[in-house]
Amino acid sequence: MSAGKIDPMEQFQVGPIVPLKIGAYDLSFTNSALFMFVVLGLLAWFISGGLKGRLVPTRWQLAAEGAVGFIDNMVQTSIGKGGKKFAPYIFSLFFFILFANLVGVMPLAVVPGLHTFAVTSHITVTAVLAFFSFGIVLIVGLVKHGLKFFSLFVPHGAPWWLMPVIVPVEFISFMVRPFSLGLRLFVAMTAGHILLEVFGSFAVQGLNAGLNGSPIGIAVWFASMLMIIGVSALELLVCAIQAYVFALLTSLYLHDAVHLH
Repeated sequence: MSAGKIDPMEQFQVGPIVPLKIGAYDLSFTNSALFMFVVLGLLAWFISGGLKGRLVPTRWQLAAEGAVGFIDNMVQTSIGKGGKKFAPYIFSLFFFILFANLVGVMPLAVVPGLHTFAVTSHITVTAVLAFFSFGIVLIVGLVKHGLKFFSLFVPHGAPWWLMPVIVPVEFISFMVRPFSLGLRLFVAMTAGHILLEVFGSFAVQGLNAGLNGSPIGIAVWFASMLMIIGVSALELLVCAIQAYVFALLTSLYLHDAVHLH
């Protein structure tokens, strides 16, 4: 980054914390891996509160049990009969994404030397989650129904003479599912972080100009701070919505695999 300029994409750069190379392979421990371990630790810490099993539950236990109940209701509604077995995966998926999103917007940069990292703003992470979920859908569908699973591409009641058009369209829409899952989360988180970085740079430059006697600079700083507050509030909402949408769509795809049409 050149002096005096702020690169909004710099926050997404993956850098090694513990360099490690074995031959031609780079196995360095990166900032992305660090924050995934942070998210995993937060998730384990949150779940530990629900394992206490106290007769008079604490707020922590109530929160954990409420989270389990929330996911259980989602699974029962979206998947239906036979969906209970998928609840642990949907729970892990939802809260991993939620915690990763929230950790990514924490203002750690106010402490010198610290900088947060949003792992869900990288397509490699969201794509792995999406294709893993899609793989589970395929395995469940093929194991449960065998070749009958491919009847998913043949809607009931559709006229036979439209099958040459309907079947390819259904197949393409089915195969696009993992791409839409991964891209939706990636784009939403990346866009929010870029907006915050851009308005943050406007605020800094406006404040510097204001301190040098420019009234326009003060106006730019004030407007930028209002936008930062608004975008931050919206980003918190997006963090929860994107986690919910990802988990809900995965549940609906599993419903298709379990029950077909």
